[in-house]
Amino acid sequence: MKSRNFLFLVVLVLLAGSLIGQTAQPASAPAAQNPPAKTSPSPDDKTQAPAAPTAAGQGPQAGNPAKSDSDESVATIIHVVNEVRVVFTVTDRHGHYIKGLKRTDFRVVDDQKPAELRSFNSETDLPLQVGLLVDASNSVRDRFKFEQEAAIEFLNAIIRPRYDKAFVVGFDATPEVTQDFTDSTENLSAGVRMLRAGGGTAMYDALYFACRDKLLKSEQTGPVRRAIILLSDGEDNLSHVTREEAIEMAERADVIVYTISTNISGMKGKGDKVLERIAEATGGRAFFPFQMRDVSDAFLSIQEELRSQYAVAYKPADFVADGRYRTIEILAQDKGLKVRTRKGYYAPKQ
Repeated sequence: MKSRNFLFLVVLVLLAGSLIGQTAQPASAPAAQNPPAKTSPSPDDKTQAPAAPTAAGQGPQAGNPAKSDSDESVATIIHVVNEVRVVFTVTDRHGHYIKGLKRTDFRVVDDQKPAELRSFNSETDLPLQVGLLVDASNSVRDRFKFEQEAAIEFLNAIIRPRYDKAFVVGFDATPEVTQDFTDSTENLSAGVRMLRAGGGTAMYDALYFACRDKLLKSEQTGPVRRAIILLSDGEDNLSHVTREEAIEMAERADVIVYTISTNISGMKGKGDKVLERIAEATGGRAFFPFQMRDVSDAFLSIQEELRSQYAVAYKPADFVADGRYRTIEILAQDKGLKVRTRKGYYAPKQ
């Protein structure tokens, strides 16, 4: 009986201690922390989601909660750049390049409306990104070797180590890169000599490929001049893209195309008219060297032109980022001067 009473007292003491520990915290206990933030709103939470970002330069909309520092750190400002940059060439009535002109010597018309000039530069020393496209089909076999040597001479003269870059593409039924982007004229020369004539002609495919997959995707850290020299008779019989699709890709890549005809008949043919269309649409020039020695002269003219150009940046009067094609006209105040530039551009889509 005494042992049973003793056990009963021990149990009471233990229960009392447990109750005291739950109702009284030690004086040194830390203060309660704030509850963690909600990761997703509950069905009863009436707080509105943050509003969509406003246009750049506008303040927050009325009724929106104030943004915290963390919100500001991830805020994105959307800004559509509506400045157009255009490279152009100026010649006199005899085809001689005119240098030393000023911005007051020109006016720009964008989509048939006067545009506001933002900057004007004489671009004689920009880094070059050049693509040499050589028709290697059966139709150009007669003077293929001579054209290879003329192209090598051109690349040796125009490509400056650690400054300019070029690549070589031969095409018949398909385009083939025989030398990728490099500033080594030795490697470029080897790439030209690797070309072998034979097969059909897919010229539009080759131009489209060179603009989209090479020049448009090429790395650049500042302003560059992109150009393609296209040697062909202009006769296409195998391409999957059309002539106008190839031109559009050149315009999107901001590429000037110079064409050198390989037609030696002494008369301009259907292919020559195609080469003229491509060159004029992109602000380039078409050459028709009916004699072999004239091929070298064509390359020399292209070299001189690439070092004798101007560049303007302007703001269109009513620019809309709708993806539409917009025309460009650069007019010289002196009526005796001729300005050659690309015919237009595609506005970006917002």
